[in-house]
Amino acid sequence: MLTAEHGIRRETAHRLARRALFGFIVTFVLARIFVFLIMAREMPNLYFFVRGTHVHHLNYGIFLMSAVCGYSVFRRPTGRAAEITALLYGVAMGLTFDEFGMWLHLGGSYWQRASVDAVIVVAALFGLVAFARSVKKFEARHFRAFIALAILLAGFATALYTAGNHLGNVVGPELHNLEAASSP
Repeated sequence: MLTAEHGIRRETAHRLARRALFGFIVTFVLARIFVFLIMAREMPNLYFFVRGTHVHHLNYGIFLMSAVCGYSVFRRPTGRAAEITALLYGVAMGLTFDEFGMWLHLGGSYWQRASVDAVIVVAALFGLVAFARSVKKFEARHFRAFIALAILLAGFATALYTAGNHLGNVVGPELHNLEAASSP
């Protein structure tokens, strides 16, 4: 969207949420791939240790999120800077929520179901902001479509949850063994 008077691209909440969603999903997927490859000893150990303590990547996410949010509050970026800020916010959220289960169960396994569930919820919230229609444009015909979509999404969420539990039962023990074998 360009403003007529300045010819400058104007960001919207929807546009920025799409950037954040992209950063969030890519970061989550890459974090899972890297952790799996490191634990399987298919790539070098990139973990950071301080005096023998593993610094989990959720800490990087917290520090990055703090910096991004501070920058957003004090500098109030616009245009390209706002888009980059939104992308970095998504990256920070991805790093942090990838290990959400560890927030709940300190010292617990990396492969907790709570982390994946939290990532799905956060991605859904970003998606709603990114792609939902404006409330002002919500008409009766949209309400019927919304109800139909809600029923379909509830069915999909139930199927996804059931499949996730089944996959966790099948693959979970092997991931926990892999995690235990890779611990220093």
